[in-house]
Amino acid sequence: MVQATPLLLVLFLALGAHGLAVKKCSLTGRWVNDLGSNMTIASVNAKGLFAGSYHTAVTATSNEIKQSPLQGSMQKSPNQKGQPTFGFTVNWSFSDSVTVFTGQCFVDEQGKEVLKTMWLLRSHVDSIKNDWKATRVGTNVFTRLQLQE
Repeated sequence: MVQATPLLLVLFLALGAHGLAVKKCSLTGRWVNDLGSNMTIASVNAKGLFAGSYHTAVTATSNEIKQSPLQGSMQKSPNQKGQPTFGFTVNWSFSDSVTVFTGQCFVDEQGKEVLKTMWLLRSHVDSIKNDWKATRVGTNVFTRLQLQE
C-alpha cells in the first residue's frame, strides 16, 4: 500500500492539473474579425441573452458606415463544456439590411478565445423579381481585441 500512495498522488495531481487547464470561452468583451470589423458584447445574462454593438469595416453600400446595434442569444447547456454556441442579429444603422450570425466560441491550443461564425446578410430589394440577389452568405473568425498598453 505504501508504494501505491505515490502513484495515486501523481495520478490525482495529473487529473487535477488537466481540469484546471480547461479555459472557458466568454462572449463578453471586444472582438475583431478577419476583415477588421469590431464588435462589443456588453454582458450575457443568466438566460444567455446579450446585446452590444458592431462596427463593420466592409460594406456594399456607398453610405457612411455607422456603428450598429446587435442582439443575441448564447446556448447555456452544460454539455457545451465552456465553448458555447451562439447567434446574434445586427440591424445595420446605415443601410436597409440585416445580418444574422451563428457560431461557436472556442479556446484554441494556445489558450486564445476564437469565435468561428457563419453569416447571412439580407438586403432590401424593390421586387420579388430581384429576390435572387438579396441574400449573401459568408464566414468570419473573431479574436479578442487586446488593448494596447
